[in-house]
Amino acid sequence: MLKFILKRIFYGFLVFLGVITVVFLLFNVLPGDPARMMLGQRADSASVAAINRDLGRDKPLTEQYFGYLNDLSPISIHHLINDDSFWFLDKEKYSKTIKLFSIGERVVVLKSPYFRRSYQTKQRVTDILFEAFPKTALLATVSITIALVFGLVIGIFAALYRDSIFDRVSLVFSVSGMAVPSFFAAILFAWIFAYLLADYTHLSMFGSLYSVDNFGRGEYLDLKNLILPAVVLGIRPLAIVVELTRSSLLDVLSADYIRTAKAKGLSKTKVILKHALKNSLNPVITAISGWFASLMAGAVFVEFVFDWKGVGVAIVNALTKYDFPVVMGAVLFISIILVFINIIVDIIYALLDPRIRLS
Repeated sequence: MLKFILKRIFYGFLVFLGVITVVFLLFNVLPGDPARMMLGQRADSASVAAINRDLGRDKPLTEQYFGYLNDLSPISIHHLINDDSFWFLDKEKYSKTIKLFSIGERVVVLKSPYFRRSYQTKQRVTDILFEAFPKTALLATVSITIALVFGLVIGIFAALYRDSIFDRVSLVFSVSGMAVPSFFAAILFAWIFAYLLADYTHLSMFGSLYSVDNFGRGEYLDLKNLILPAVVLGIRPLAIVVELTRSSLLDVLSADYIRTAKAKGLSKTKVILKHALKNSLNPVITAISGWFASLMAGAVFVEFVFDWKGVGVAIVNALTKYDFPVVMGAVLFISIILVFINIIVDIIYALLDPRIRLS
């Protein structure tokens, strides 16, 4: 089992390294000069050169790449001045460092990864992401909970009453839910429930987790702003859970051991909940884990439509301002989440089914 876990971690590391390389090359060949974006189009060449030198963009591309890896790695190598101090190109990069050992004129240190700074606000990218991520995590958790609870209930009843009106309606809902784009559903729900029916729902079209009090008493927790984006974000995984639960449960209900359980005189409820449902949840868990990982990464369109101040809004704002470090940091942050969740899911599968380890 340990060998299986180490192998999955190693594969995840290779995937993340590949993402770092692609992201670095992509954003370094895009048109646009960050120095001119920061100083304006009328900036003189000396000021532009000074900013590029400060950003490290005056160096060869290979040196920039290895410098970027050095910044991201928790264990990095830096020039040694003397036995007691070491030199960083930017001393504000690393607030906390632990010296491990020295190699000649270089020192190896343990530090937190550095995702660079925003070109526009000069704020650390990690600070921007850590401020936005809890809101995205809350939105993703509520959305996937809605999808799982309602999807299982609808899927179970659709399987039990196969070919009924309820089954047909749930099938239409599932197909529609998977077909409708998230950004269109977000606009539609905002228009209907926060504009046309606002007097009844008391929901707003825009708003984040915290709202500003109109009487000058500061911010307060406003959970009603979570309702519309969570429902919209949960529509597509809800539709998938309904279809998977229905089809998987129908397959299990036709199995021999289910007929045996019925022949023993067990109640219908006990047969479904204890035997059939338990053995039909594997595809549902697979789908939910993948969807949860993608939702945790940030639902860009839904967050932007409802102005939910999560990772999605941070990405859109950075793209409109050509703030490359924020976009690069967000993409790498999303990659870390996806790789980590995939590793956890693989380990859970291996614990549940030893055949996966053997294969």
